Amino acid sequence: MIHDIRKQYLFSTLDENTVLPNPFDQFEVWLQEAIKSDQLEPTAMVISTVDENLQPHSRVVLLKEFNTKGFVFYTNLEGHKAQQMAQNNQVSLVFFWPSLERQVRVAGKVEKISEVISASYFNSRPVESQLGAWASPQSQLIHSKDFLEKQFQYYKKKFGDNVPKPPHWGGYVVVPTTFEFWQGRANRLHDRLFFSIEAGEWKIYRLAP
Repeated sequence: MIHDIRKQYLFSTLDENTVLPNPFDQFEVWLQEAIKSDQLEPTAMVISTVDENLQPHSRVVLLKEFNTKGFVFYTNLEGHKAQQMAQNNQVSLVFFWPSLERQVRVAGKVEKISEVISASYFNSRPVESQLGAWASPQSQLIHSKDFLEKQFQYYKKKFGDNVPKPPHWGGYVVVPTTFEFWQGRANRLHDRLFFSIEAGEWKIYRLAP
């Protein structure tokens, strides 16, 4: 039964004496440890947006860059996600690394990145991924899987190996205002350290699990 599933978290601990004072630095440490671990998708993150009816929507995207500004990802600029971010630029992210018994939650505001940066990243993608960006009218209703395959083959014939970036495809950066680092511990007494930017400085608080 589902309610009988139990796991003790014993991998590590997290406290104010060892955590790095800047959450960007702490996230970088945890991200690199996740990449070196046996995580299936260490850069996978759940991004949550809110539509015009205040209905939240969550889905998994891939982190493609983490820098001193924030978390960068790329997507179709005409899909539901992009429409919701255009209406409300406040979003949240969740990273979950089960083999390390860790979770990171981020809240912040999303901004579009420049066309130059988006084009540079697009040109670095495999040709098949580039063609997929043209073939899929993200979030629109389609009749069947065959439609996507036909679209893919159409653009493959049209562009060959020189695929330009679609005008409806680009990148965003999530600029954090808060971080929460969660480390599983025994008996559900998990460590939760919350970072909040206050007067230009990051403050650290411990939250009850």
